[in-house]
Amino acid sequence: MALEHAILVSLTERAGSGYELARRFDRSIGYFWPATHQQIYRTLRRMDEAGWVKHTEIAQDGRPDKKVYRIAAAGKAELTRWLAEPEDPAVLRDSLGVKLRGASIGSPDIVLKEVERHRAEHATRLEIYRGIQKRDFPKPATLHGRDLHQYLVLRGGIRAEESFVAWCDEVIHALRKDSR
Repeated sequence: MALEHAILVSLTERAGSGYELARRFDRSIGYFWPATHQQIYRTLRRMDEAGWVKHTEIAQDGRPDKKVYRIAAAGKAELTRWLAEPEDPAVLRDSLGVKLRGASIGSPDIVLKEVERHRAEHATRLEIYRGIQKRDFPKPATLHGRDLHQYLVLRGGIRAEESFVAWCDEVIHALRKDSR
């Protein structure tokens, strides 16, 4: 998937300026397809030139005009094409796993600390996802359409984080036991 497709999906949900899109990425879609603010602005410019998005300039007092983007017909066509395209199953590429494989070459204690650090980061992200679920989807059985789709992506993130935290716990326990 290209960043363009993530932006198109976001724009189908709501039009917005580059800044607003970057904020949305920071709070939602970016958990699954991260992008810097600069990447979003550059990509919006390319998409505008390609006719995938259109923008309206809104005058602001004391600041440059704001461009508010919305998806254009060509962007909807591209998104429709991309949605129908078969996707290769995700391949796990995780440098932490490679470090763990090589731990006996270096220092297992250093790798243990790295696993503990990763566990903490994933546990934090898991709590963020659970907070989003509680706040935005308190009654999942009543969801349909776009809300259901957003919820299901969030649930995938929750399940992935739960699994990663559990794996880290298993690794930490085994490495500590092995160092005795």
